[in-house]
Amino acid sequence: MPKLLIAASGTGGHVFPAIAVAEQLPDYQIEWLGVPDRMETRLVPDQYPLRIVPVEGFQKRGLATLRVMFKFLRAIWQVRQLLQRDQFQAVFTTGGYIAAPAIIAARSLGLPTLLHESNAIPGKVTRWLSPWCSTVAIGFEAAARFLPKARTICVGTPVRAQFRVETPPPIDLPIPAEVPLIVVVGGSQGAVAVNRLVRQCAPTWLTAGAWMVHLTGDNDPEAQSLDHPHYISLPFYDNMAGLFHRANLAISRAGAGTLTELAIAGLPAILIPFPFAAEDHQAYNAAAFAEAGAALVFRQSELTPDTLEAKVTHLLQAPERLQEMSAQARSLAVPDSAERLAQTLRQLIPTF
Repeated sequence: MPKLLIAASGTGGHVFPAIAVAEQLPDYQIEWLGVPDRMETRLVPDQYPLRIVPVEGFQKRGLATLRVMFKFLRAIWQVRQLLQRDQFQAVFTTGGYIAAPAIIAARSLGLPTLLHESNAIPGKVTRWLSPWCSTVAIGFEAAARFLPKARTICVGTPVRAQFRVETPPPIDLPIPAEVPLIVVVGGSQGAVAVNRLVRQCAPTWLTAGAWMVHLTGDNDPEAQSLDHPHYISLPFYDNMAGLFHRANLAISRAGAGTLTELAIAGLPAILIPFPFAAEDHQAYNAAAFAEAGAALVFRQSELTPDTLEAKVTHLLQAPERLQEMSAQARSLAVPDSAERLAQTLRQLIPTF
């Protein structure tokens, strides 16, 4: 049975796609590589043994940089020892702090490596280390021009299993079937700035007859500050596929994972890219959806409550426009992305 080490850490945007691919490889022995206290420690299923290696990003300055560099070099050595000792045959990474040590360690041992880059503009690790990977799978065609020395294939971004069924289960929320529904989602970490902006506009939309499901994340101290019978505030919600298929419009950040799920569900969106995302990658992701006619995009610094209130109201009163945006969103979807990545891995380490 081939042995594969999956290195994916940090956010749902890294971990969920990797889980989706792992589920397509039941005949492989898979182990997981992550970092302490990040999302993978609670998201990775029990059937994948989780190995933890301490490593941090290089955002710090001064003497702290030396400590981060020491951790980084030690992480490379630890991953190399793991790969060698347990005789792994390949590495698959979707990013996070663990990606660079995993790629460098695999390269030093001559092991095949598949890197998946979900964003329209690749991050520094992808740009620097992509030539050391056997293949770089990209989520957006636009990413290829930033990786001239890499062998790239465009496969979209894998989504959670719940988005890969033809008919998602209905939501268990008390929302009438005929009412327009707005979903607000800030990504796996939530988005406090978006939450505050939305709550200023919500009374107008609710008065007009819309219902709202607002996924606030768990870091918003004002999460329960708005009380209305048609407004449902939750930190998270498990059945996102059912929720996105039921909704008429999303207000969202523009992480690649969320955009992929919006596309699969055919859900029109107003996108507010996270302004502090590395390389401003969410703005590039959002631009691809705007160019396709699947979303409206606004910079957070330029978006006022009046503008957001008016745009959402206009869209809810224009069902034909929403239908057009829905069709364009679906045109961007790659429903079999996980299968394509799994097939690429099978070509790197065949089962025979």
